[in-house]
This record gives sequence, structure tokens and C-alpha cells, in this order.
Amino acid sequence: MAAKFVIFAACVATSLAQYSAPAYKPAYSAPAYSAPKAYAPEPAYAPTPYNFEYSVNDPHTYDVHSQSEYSDGNGYVKGTYSLVEADGSTRTVEYTADDYNGFNAVVKNEGGYKAPAYSAPAYSAPAYSAPAYKPAYSAPAYSAPAYAAPAYSAPAYKPAYKPAY
Repeated sequence: MAAKFVIFAACVATSLAQYSAPAYKPAYSAPAYSAPKAYAPEPAYAPTPYNFEYSVNDPHTYDVHSQSEYSDGNGYVKGTYSLVEADGSTRTVEYTADDYNGFNAVVKNEGGYKAPAYSAPAYSAPAYSAPAYKPAYSAPAYSAPAYAAPAYSAPAYKPAYKPAY
């Protein structure tokens, strides 16, 4: 059956090989793109220095933090922020940023919860003696069953061997 299929496929392939593929024309023309327009250079703005600061002290949510920052308008920024951590310590970050050195921060942690020194508890043996195990009942006593040995008699039928030739 496979040989018939191979022969049939070869006949179909040779009959289709004599015809060239039809030339299709697209229903629309290819889009024509113009060259991209050059963007205007970004205008040079005058330096705009700034200075700001804020702080939050919310006793209901225990949110305490602050920040202040200064910029000269030419790429140099200097600032600091602080916050109170969950353990009561205050984290203060002082940072500077400029075009040459990038961003540099100095982090300081102050105060906070000091955990007490750990000492292992002293272990002493219990003052009472453990009770000895005594079962609530005695173990059952079983005697071995007495069986008589089975008596087998010899088989009554014994076939004689006869060769097949």
C-alpha cells in the first residue's frame, strides 16, 4: 500500500512540475514612506535651582519621616532624609548627586531597641523519681496445641515405565 502511495505522489509531482506558479498581483500598492523629519534640537533652559523640605509626624500610625533637598540648577543635588524604623531606631541618609560622581549616599542608624543579652537557662533534674512501669493486667498464658502427626499410607497405584519405541 505504501508503494502505491509513493508512486501516486511521484506522478502528481511530475504532472504539477510542468506548470509554473501563477503570478499574483497585490490588491494594493506598497506604502511609500518619506524620510524621517529631523527633530529640532532641545532648547537650552536657564538653570533652575530649587530647595525644599518636609516632615511627617503621625502618632496614630507611628509614621515619622522627613526629607530636605537642595539643587544649584546645574546638576548638583544635595539632600538628606530620615525615618524611624519599627525597632525605634532612626535611619538618616545624606546624599549628593552630580554629573561627574553620580549618586553617593551615606547611611547612619542611631538608637533603637537593644536586645538583652541571652543566657541559656540552667537545667536541673526533676526532684521526683519517675514511676516504674507496671502493667495493669498479666499477660495471657497460652499452651502449645497438641497435634498428632499425620499418618500417610503409600500410594496404591504405581504406573510402570514403558518406552515409546
